[in-house]
Amino acid sequence: MKDRLIAIGEALIDFIPQQTGCDFSRVESFSPKCGGAPANVCGAYSVLGGSSAIITQLGDDPFGHKIAKELEGYGVDTSCISFTDKANTALAFVSLADNGNRTFSFYRKPSADMLFSAKQLKREWFDNAYALHFCSVSLGDFPMKEAHVKAIELAKQAGAIISFDPNLRFMLWEDKKALCRTVNEFIPRSDIVKISDEELEFITGEKDIRAALPKLFTEEVKLVVYTCGKDGAYAFTRSAEAYSESERVAASDTTGAGDGFIGSLLYALCSLGITPEGLSAMREDQLKKCLDFANRFCGESVTRKGAIDSYRRIEF
Repeated sequence: MKDRLIAIGEALIDFIPQQTGCDFSRVESFSPKCGGAPANVCGAYSVLGGSSAIITQLGDDPFGHKIAKELEGYGVDTSCISFTDKANTALAFVSLADNGNRTFSFYRKPSADMLFSAKQLKREWFDNAYALHFCSVSLGDFPMKEAHVKAIELAKQAGAIISFDPNLRFMLWEDKKALCRTVNEFIPRSDIVKISDEELEFITGEKDIRAALPKLFTEEVKLVVYTCGKDGAYAFTRSAEAYSESERVAASDTTGAGDGFIGSLLYALCSLGITPEGLSAMREDQLKKCLDFANRFCGESVTRKGAIDSYRRIEF
């Protein structure tokens, strides 16, 4: 069975503040950490023992080479990374509240990842793909969006699961309606959709997940994963559902927690041998086992600072 996770989108440097419980104006220093949702998802999958690769573009600058080196150190295949001198590597400065929740300030106007084009994709990258994962950060009106369209096509041809976590970053979109339209354009192309309680109403117009499910189960969608932070997570197919409580921990930093959740969930699905067709037939006990594992993985990660840097291997 194919077991390789591929993610496409941004890889960047997260500047994690040394002080918590304050805004940017009071932060005296930041620590640079490898981040970006697709990179984080690959990191989680590889830390757990899986095989992963990221398709992105970095600036031919010290930050870009730092990211590539760190991803290699986490076991992520970097052979699908391009470098360019046309733009710099993306940066994100983070501030942390006392409870570990974070806000971002991005530097990417444009960044190197945004300029990655469909013609740079290679069909052979998808030969052993178990799943292709992506988010909405790289779906703006720039070349990387069309690269996503082509990557989804190639991954489907290879028999891979298509996984979509909107992972909304409102500050990157001048037109919020365009963001909503774009997310709803890509949901029907996906087998798995992960959505958080903070994103549900914006994307679907519904405050209740059960009212929103008919709008999420469109075309290709087979599995909807609904995360509620400390209140746990739900998984729904068209015929089964499951719930898992979150781990009760003192959160230090939630950066990358959602990425760790979907990365570990995809690892669990692969470990169970779940195929794209098999997603629809998953039983409640299988769904709960995957959710429990992802929650346990996240519970471990939020007690440490950073995204990939906070991930630790646990047994499925």
